[in-house]
Amino acid sequence: MADKKEEEKTEEESAPEEKKSSNMLLIIIIVVLFLIIIIGGVVTYLLMGDDSEAAQDNKQVQEKPKSKRSVSTGSNAANNNNRDLSEIGVLYPLDTFTVNLKSDAGRRYLKVTMSLELDGKDLSTELDAKTAVLRDRIIRILTSKTLEEISSKKGKQKVSQQIVDTLNSMISKGSVRAVYFTEFVIQ
Repeated sequence: MADKKEEEKTEEESAPEEKKSSNMLLIIIIVVLFLIIIIGGVVTYLLMGDDSEAAQDNKQVQEKPKSKRSVSTGSNAANNNNRDLSEIGVLYPLDTFTVNLKSDAGRRYLKVTMSLELDGKDLSTELDAKTAVLRDRIIRILTSKTLEEISSKKGKQKVSQQIVDTLNSMISKGSVRAVYFTEFVIQ
């Protein structure tokens, strides 16, 4: 009989402990789910931030009155996007580039075709003579980029500006105003 009373006491003591542990487990699960939702929201906000900036840029371009501007010899990627088609200079098409992107996880490659906007026709003969060197420099620039660096609008503009700056440092008969991507595929 004493054994039955002792068993009942131990069962009664263990029941509150089980309730406490199950309540604690429930609280932990709720906190983890809450953290996952917050992290998901932050990641979504950061990823959508590039799109909202692009939409704001498009609104600003539409709101600006169209006026004739003089073509500058300096190459600013943002200004090149806002120019009228009549202001675009001579285009020099380049062959397609297929390069591996810089990546730690998995292999990614970029297939890109571009045209260079030149400030004069005289420059195309110099570019013809230096085609191999130009392609080498562009390949080095493209392979040094990660998927994250080139997948956004700003990333493409930075790569474009870097190509313009590099090519202008190599040529003497004029300058490259802009780079226009006619094909841009990441896989």
